[in-house]
Amino acid sequence: MAIRIGADVGGTFTDVVVENAVGDGPGRSGQYLSTKVLTTHQAPEVGILDGLQALAAEHDVDLTQVEQLIHGTTLATNALIERRGARTALVTTEGFRDVIETRTEGRFEQYDLNIVLPTPLIERCDRYTVPERLNAQGEELLAFDEAAAAEVINKIIDGGYESVAVGFIHSYRNGVNERRFRDMLLAVAPEVAVSISCEVSPQMREFERFNTVCANAYVQPLMASYLRRLETGLRELGADCPVYLIHSGGGLVSVETAAAFPVRLVESGPAGGAIFAAHLAARHQLDRIVSYDMGGTTAKIALIEDYVPQTAKTFEVARTTRFKKGSGMPISIPVIEMIEIGAGGGSIAGVDSLGRITIGPHSAGSEPGPAAYDLGGTEPTVTDANLELGRLHPDTFGAKSIQLSPEAAAAALLQGVGEPLAVDARTAAVGVAEMVDENMANAAAVHAVENGKDLADYSMIAFGGGAPLHATRLIDKLGVDELLVPTGAGVGSAIGFLLAPFSYEAVRSFHTSSDDFDVVAVALLLEELTTEAESFVRQGAPTEAELKVERQVSMRYRGQGWEIPVTVPAGPFDLLASEALVHEFTKTYERFFGRAIDGLAVEAVSWAVRVASVVDPPTALEAVAPGVAVKTDTCRPVYDPVAGEAVDAAIIHRDDLAVGATVNGPAIIVESQTTTVLGSHHVAVVQHDQTLRIRRIEGSLQ
Repeated sequence: MAIRIGADVGGTFTDVVVENAVGDGPGRSGQYLSTKVLTTHQAPEVGILDGLQALAAEHDVDLTQVEQLIHGTTLATNALIERRGARTALVTTEGFRDVIETRTEGRFEQYDLNIVLPTPLIERCDRYTVPERLNAQGEELLAFDEAAAAEVINKIIDGGYESVAVGFIHSYRNGVNERRFRDMLLAVAPEVAVSISCEVSPQMREFERFNTVCANAYVQPLMASYLRRLETGLRELGADCPVYLIHSGGGLVSVETAAAFPVRLVESGPAGGAIFAAHLAARHQLDRIVSYDMGGTTAKIALIEDYVPQTAKTFEVARTTRFKKGSGMPISIPVIEMIEIGAGGGSIAGVDSLGRITIGPHSAGSEPGPAAYDLGGTEPTVTDANLELGRLHPDTFGAKSIQLSPEAAAAALLQGVGEPLAVDARTAAVGVAEMVDENMANAAAVHAVENGKDLADYSMIAFGGGAPLHATRLIDKLGVDELLVPTGAGVGSAIGFLLAPFSYEAVRSFHTSSDDFDVVAVALLLEELTTEAESFVRQGAPTEAELKVERQVSMRYRGQGWEIPVTVPAGPFDLLASEALVHEFTKTYERFFGRAIDGLAVEAVSWAVRVASVVDPPTALEAVAPGVAVKTDTCRPVYDPVAGEAVDAAIIHRDDLAVGATVNGPAIIVESQTTTVLGSHHVAVVQHDQTLRIRRIEGSLQ
C-alpha cells in the first residue's frame, strides 16, 4: 500500500506521521500512525529517521512503499534567531552599504531615547559595494563596474565566505546587474552559495528586500546540507521517495526549490498547523477560528476566517522586544500570518528584579529538556508546573522514552521560583501556569486587535503537545465559548503537512497609477508571474492535477506609505479590468477604514500570483448533542484555577470515548501524545470524527 509521511522538526520534539499505513494500536489516530521523539539539534534528520524506524517496527510499516515525505522544520528559523548560519557577505550598490543597519524611520519604542535596535544579520565588515545604479523604472543611471566587481569577488574568496547575498537598488524592476555579479562570482568560485534579491524577493523597499536576501543566503548552506543528509538517510532506510517541503505560505514545494529559497521555510512548521486548523474548521462548519498551537518551545496563534488562514507579504523573525513590531528582522515573503511567542512546555520560568515571574523566551528544548524529564535539566519550566499541579502524571504521560520525575520538577520550581519569592513549590507552579496562560492570552488579544477582530465571536482549535493542557484556561481568559481538540492534536502540524496543496506565490513590485494605468505592462507581468508560480508547482504536483490561480495586488492612495491587498479580477487584464480593480480597491478600503477618500489617484505597487493544486474539501459534519455522561472511579487531585485549589478530577482515556460521550469537568482526558484539561465549568462532547468539542457551561470569564 502506498503511504505518505509528514515530519515536523520542532525545537523540542520531532513529530512523524504515517498516512494510510497498515496497523493499529496506541500510535494510531484516525487514519494516521504517529510518534514523537526528542529533536537532535546537531543533526535534526536523526529524529525523523528514528521516528520512522520506530513506527515501522511497531506497526509493520513497509518503508519501501513510501511515495513521498512532506517535511516542515524550524531549522531555518532557529539558525536566524541563534545566529548559527553560514559565513555570509552582502554585496550591494555603492552608497547603500548600511541600509540593513540604519533601517527605516520606524521605532518600536517611540519615546525610548536609549533604544537599542536589533543587530543586523551581516556585520559591516562583511558588507561590500559595487558602483552601479538603476532608477525606479529599471533603467541604467550608472553602468555596472566590472573591474570593481572583480575586486569585491577577490575579497569574498580571500575572506572564506560560504555564502553571498546580492542586493542592488531597484533590482526588483531589473535584475540584470545582480545576475551579472552572480555569474562572475560562480565562474571563479562555484562552491560559494549565491542568493540574489531579484529572485528571492523582487519587491520594493530595500531594507526589507536586503534583509530577506541576507537571511536566505545565511541559511542556504545549512539547509542544503541538511536536506541532502535527510534524503540519504531515507534511502538507507529503503524510503527512496521524493521529499517535499511546506513553505511559510502553507503550500508544498520541491526539495530543489526549498534548497534554493530556504527563507521561504522560516515559518513552515506553524504553517502546517494553520492548514490543519483550517481543515478542521471546514469539517465542523466553523467560519471564525483562533488556531492555537503550543509545542515544547513556542506557542503560535493565527486567525482563520471562512476556512482560510490570514496571510501577509511580510513578517518579522527574532523580535527582541516581545509583541513589538519593528523589533525583529523583517522578511518579505508570502506567509500565513500569526503571532509566535516563547511559551512552550519547555519554556524556562524565573523571577526578575521586580519579583515578577517570567516565562521564556528561552527554552530547555530537548537537550537537556525540562527538569521533569530527568535528563539533566535543572531549571523550572511550564512542563514542571503542569506536573506539580497534577495536570500531567508519570502514569499517563505519552512519551515512552521519558519517565516523568515529580521530585525533580518540584525541586526545580522551588529553587528557581519558590525560594526567590518565599513560597512553596505548589504555589510557584500556580504562578508559572497562570503567567504562561496570561502571556498567551495577551498575545492572542494583541493579534486580534491588530487585525481589527473581536475574539468573542470566534471558536478555538487547540493542537500541539502542550495546547490541550492550557486551552480551556485560555478560552476563559479570552471570553471564547467553544474549543475543539481534534484527534492527533499532539502532531497536528505534521498532519497539516499531509493536507496541504502544492502551491507557490510569485511576487513582484511594479508601480502604476489610475491616472495612467499601464495595462499592457501589468498584463505581461501577471502572465510572467503565473508562469513562474506554475513552474514551481509542477515540480511536485502530478501532471494531471487541476491548478487554481489567485491574483492579488497591493494598492494605496497617492501619498500614503502603506498598502492594502486587493483581489485582481479573473480573466485577461485590460482597461475594463483596471477600472474594476480601482473600484474594488475603493470597496476594500471602505471595509478596512470605514470610508473612501475622494479625489485622490490610486496606485498599484506590488503584484502577486498564487498557483495551487486543488484539494478536495473535507466532508462537513453536524454537531453532536451531549449524550450520556462518562463515569469513572479513577481520580487524582488537580489544581483548578477557578476554584483556587486542588479538586478531584476524573481521569478519562480518550480511546475509550464513543461518539456522543460527554465528559463533565473537572476532568483530565489522556491520550498517547497530549492531555486535555477540563475545569469544573467545562463540558466536552465527542463528535463524529472523535474531536472533543468543549464549551464553558457557565460562560465564566476569569
